[in-house]
Amino acid sequence: MRQTAFVATAIMLSLCACNRPPPQEHTTETGPADKPQPEKPKQSVSPSINAGQPPNHASLAEPSGPIDPKSVEAAGQVVQSYGALIEQGQWKQANALWGDAATAGQFQATFGKSKEVHLEIGNLGDPEGAAGSIYVTMPVIFYGDDSDGQPFRRSADVILRRVNDVPGSSEAQRRWHIERIDWAGAP
Repeated sequence: MRQTAFVATAIMLSLCACNRPPPQEHTTETGPADKPQPEKPKQSVSPSINAGQPPNHASLAEPSGPIDPKSVEAAGQVVQSYGALIEQGQWKQANALWGDAATAGQFQATFGKSKEVHLEIGNLGDPEGAAGSIYVTMPVIFYGDDSDGQPFRRSADVILRRVNDVPGSSEAQRRWHIERIDWAGAP
């Protein structure tokens, strides 16, 4: 993965060098010497939780101030934190971001022995309410190298949930947590 990023950077730099106007003494053009060159469009790369990731992914913008823990942005931060923790192999802390410890453990079994695991983050969906809870979905891609060193790349939706401030709900239920992860293409 890092090798691909290096090669892409080298190609971009060489393309930039090719788009420079030639020096005046080598110009065979019959027009004005100070003819304006078309400006090359600028490319932007979204920030990521891992600087070595491929550039075609999205990430949440950094907040400009405190985030309301009830907001959808706070749900996005849960996914960002989860991705950072699993990349570092900190499964215990990552599993604490789930609403159910058993489901978190099952998911860890899927990637816990991988040599390397990363997470590309998509854009948050719109919040949806149901029976006293709010749900939001964020598309992601898990990628890396499995325990045999073979590369993998799997798309999924992370479904986050928080219980509204209803009587009898616990503080843990009222925080955003990972409810489940649905694999793309799974029945």
